[in-house]
Amino acid sequence: MPQFDFLVIGSGIAGLSYAAKLARHFEARNEPVSIGIITKVQADETNTKYAQGGIAAVWAESDSFEKHIDDTMDAGDGINKRQIVEIVVKEAPERIQELIDYGTRFDKVPEGDYDLAKEGGHSDHRILHFKDITGAEIERALLDEIKSHPSIQLFTHYYAVELITQHHLGETVYRYREDIQCYGAYVLNRETSGVEKFLAKSTLLATGGIGNIYQSTTNPTIATGDGIAMAYRAKGICDNMEFVQFHPTSLHQPGKKPSFLISEAVRGFGGILKHADGSTFMEYYDDRLSLAPRDIVARAIDSEMKKNGVEHVYLDVRHLDYTKFLEHFPNITEYCLNIGIDVRKDMIPVVPAQHYLCGGIKVDEWGETNIKHLHAAGECACTGLHGANRLASNSLLEAVVFGHRAYLSALESFSTAQVPDHIPEWDDSGTTHPEENVLVTEMTRELNSIMSNYVGIVRTYRRMKRAYDRLQLLHEEHEQLYRESKVSVPICELRNMITVSYLVLKMAMARRENVGLHYNLDNLRQSTLA
Repeated sequence: MPQFDFLVIGSGIAGLSYAAKLARHFEARNEPVSIGIITKVQADETNTKYAQGGIAAVWAESDSFEKHIDDTMDAGDGINKRQIVEIVVKEAPERIQELIDYGTRFDKVPEGDYDLAKEGGHSDHRILHFKDITGAEIERALLDEIKSHPSIQLFTHYYAVELITQHHLGETVYRYREDIQCYGAYVLNRETSGVEKFLAKSTLLATGGIGNIYQSTTNPTIATGDGIAMAYRAKGICDNMEFVQFHPTSLHQPGKKPSFLISEAVRGFGGILKHADGSTFMEYYDDRLSLAPRDIVARAIDSEMKKNGVEHVYLDVRHLDYTKFLEHFPNITEYCLNIGIDVRKDMIPVVPAQHYLCGGIKVDEWGETNIKHLHAAGECACTGLHGANRLASNSLLEAVVFGHRAYLSALESFSTAQVPDHIPEWDDSGTTHPEENVLVTEMTRELNSIMSNYVGIVRTYRRMKRAYDRLQLLHEEHEQLYRESKVSVPICELRNMITVSYLVLKMAMARRENVGLHYNLDNLRQSTLA
């Protein structure tokens, strides 16, 4: 039975930077500490790894904190928490310098300064990047750092099933009970198929996003909302789940999951959105044209596709300097070439795909949830930074800033935490291994259809009511399967996806005004009539 001082669920930028700081703190003082990191596949398979564009920070003399704050507030339609925006923006340079100190490389110009990019919604050049694989480079550096600390144990192919709270001690846990505490998690060992207790004085959820509730997503297959669903079942508070960001420009490859991302930075570099005949259309939607914020661009593309009866639009980079484009986007260039698209003479077919969740587990400015000794950071957390829409390249930034703040908070409180010594083992008596996985496959396909068709880029109350009714039936069918079955990753992932789909849907139905990523045609009609 593993027992730790600190347990980290997830191995992206938030979880790894948090663990590295804890290890450095205790090792510098020659104090013993035990830190466990669990990840459900290999360590580097995270949302972080798939982040192409970069990480935003005020770095150039021409830039300012005020400009970055204003850009973030503008992208979030002003419902961001300004205090949080100011914290993240002002702490950004120090946190990024720490990533550099860990060994992260960012591209530089020949003169030696960092090559700062500009992306949609930004008023200045402030995006640090490494080619078009920035997230993978950060992940590499952090994993190297983690491996250098003997106080950290990394468990790959372990899947967190449930958070452990007083509920598992036989106590009734109400959603707004003020003394709910987390004691770690029940974790499935994927090699033995047994569920183990991973006990901890302090736990961090850093489990990433929810992309796979949709048919098309740029997220890896592991992004099934596990942390959010576990926190919700443990009576954690979730917020802003209706704000689901669709990236405007994923590569059009029907049936491929995850969708290959054509980075926002390509438009920042000068790429222009067009139709097959070469005509442009963004001038009808926003003065910033192809550099408008993602929600505006995604809706514009969705509208043009529906209006013209086409499956995609195009991103044209043929007019750009190819040598420089190849230098900045080697991975994108090679991927396109491998499927027959030569960016020197061909336009790139693109379509919106689910990309990011702006809501999640509600946390305060220190990453603390309403459950004691449980923190959350990264995409699974709702900090208030993004408001109704995330500004490009603020996601990696938020994760590293809140990884740091959660570290400070957990450090302060863990010494008073106590883990009961009578926590029961996982009880799966009366369950069996399901004979067929076809039920899970079919239910997942149905869930994807429900969310994509009725709770996507553009919504209506009628669509959402239909989604609610169908989701309710799906939930009942799956709960029976879950109760009868031994724990498995597919069954648990589907359970979590149904839970987060319900949260997205309920909060979307409750939102009565169009703001940011939430766009309801009925709200638009009502405001027009008024």
